[in-house]
Amino acid sequence: MLNWIDQRVPVRYLAFFAVVALWVLSALQLVVGQASLAWVLLLTVLVGVGIHDLQQTRHAILRNYPIIGHFRFLLEFIRPELRQYFIEGDGEAVPFSRSQRSLVYARAKGESDKRPFGTQMNVREAGYEWLTHSISPSVIASHDFRVHVGGAQCTQPYDISLFNVSAMSFGALSANAIMALNLGAKKGGFAHDTGEGSISRYHREHGGDLIWEIGSGYFGCRNDDGTFNADRFKANVQSPQVKMVEIKLSQGAKPGHGGVLPGPKVTPEIAEARGVPVGVDCVSPAGHSSFETPLGLLQFVQRLRELSDGKPVGFKLCIGHPWEWFGIAKAMQQSGIYPDFIVVDGAEGGTGAAPVEFTDHMGMPMIEGLRLVHNTLVGLNLRQHIRLGASGKIISGFDVIRTLAMGADWCNSARGFMFALGCIQAQTCHTGNCPTGVTTQDPHRQVALVVPSKADRVRNFHLQTLESVREMLQATGLSGPSELQLRHIMRRISEHEIQNLADLMPSVSEGALNQGVLPEGLFAQYWQLASAEHFHLSSSAKA
Repeated sequence: MLNWIDQRVPVRYLAFFAVVALWVLSALQLVVGQASLAWVLLLTVLVGVGIHDLQQTRHAILRNYPIIGHFRFLLEFIRPELRQYFIEGDGEAVPFSRSQRSLVYARAKGESDKRPFGTQMNVREAGYEWLTHSISPSVIASHDFRVHVGGAQCTQPYDISLFNVSAMSFGALSANAIMALNLGAKKGGFAHDTGEGSISRYHREHGGDLIWEIGSGYFGCRNDDGTFNADRFKANVQSPQVKMVEIKLSQGAKPGHGGVLPGPKVTPEIAEARGVPVGVDCVSPAGHSSFETPLGLLQFVQRLRELSDGKPVGFKLCIGHPWEWFGIAKAMQQSGIYPDFIVVDGAEGGTGAAPVEFTDHMGMPMIEGLRLVHNTLVGLNLRQHIRLGASGKIISGFDVIRTLAMGADWCNSARGFMFALGCIQAQTCHTGNCPTGVTTQDPHRQVALVVPSKADRVRNFHLQTLESVREMLQATGLSGPSELQLRHIMRRISEHEIQNLADLMPSVSEGALNQGVLPEGLFAQYWQLASAEHFHLSSSAKA
């Protein structure tokens, strides 16, 4: 029966026909004074919507389901919120789980981060990791761990905190977010990376320590044609706030991909910070124009160190072609020029906007990239000269502990500190409609982010995270983070097998590469093919 009716009067039009019928009936009732004008006007609007749906050509679903089809788009629009609040499990990481976010919120607000009734993790699941503890715990006086950054070629070294704000530019973040992060860094005694958008007036407002990131657009130190300008660099880097300079080679969320900030979004404030014209497209090229070879990169590092009067200079990269990194390492050995630090950014890192393919399938994850860089420097006997930072979904004290055990000297976090500011993972960063005022330039939205209050939360999150690191180190019986090794972490391989990370992760003995001993895997495949003279594979070298 229903099929017979549907063939003659399609049921999918039922909502539209019902509204039309109700509109006709209400109009007649209005004539005799038995219906309100507002009700008739509402039905008139709905009839108009239905007619428009039938005639428009953009959405097939609206042509087939006039009026009621809009509910599909409404539900699709609010799907992320429905999933996050009503469906998502506490342990589902998309990209951060409710448990991870709740931990940050609690620590940022100064609330208890303790949990009753035991772990919610499946300790029998493959991949589960834990830190081995000691029967004889140690006592560590303070959570304020510091790492000395600056080699023999650096005259103004910096003692950086173990946990710092990762690169996020003004423009990607709101003015209030930048000020809150920097004030929090000032209060907590840790560093704030500017991102490649350079140093804005909001970074300078409260005087917190800055790591000035310089990308391929050379914002804040560029000529009109986009090339590097030494005089402008020197003018900015002389600020006492700038403690280190970081050359951005690539970032984990979209390695090898440039970017364009459309002209309408280049406000006077952004133009002032970046040194570009107001209202003109602001281009970040995919590659640098100041160097073309590994040796050229290190010469640029040395040049910036001289222009900054000896401040620590290093670079950040997400590992891509292994031979390119090997070429940089060989250039260090050949030239004797060492960066003061290297930050390894993992492919799991975040960004305001990136092509899905780049986010999902480009770049090496942090653990593998960090181990490759660490092992290479150890194999060349250079590890003691260069400090390593790492970033990529670092939220908890255990995340920090594990990253240090993998070879890092310190950790950076971007989204962790965004959560401390109040980010709810709405994932609308690229729209300008951030509901908490963190990633928007809309003055009416960002005013909701109160700087003094959020700065305290940023400081609290940093303090409580490092306090958890201190407590875990004490439980292992160690006296400091520098003593952490892979052997301190265990991983479940299967239901009946566990292994030490030292047995799972490849390691290179000190000086092995200098002696021509090439470990299996990437070193055996590509070390001989890498060159300090160029980034591509050497055609004359033997594999």
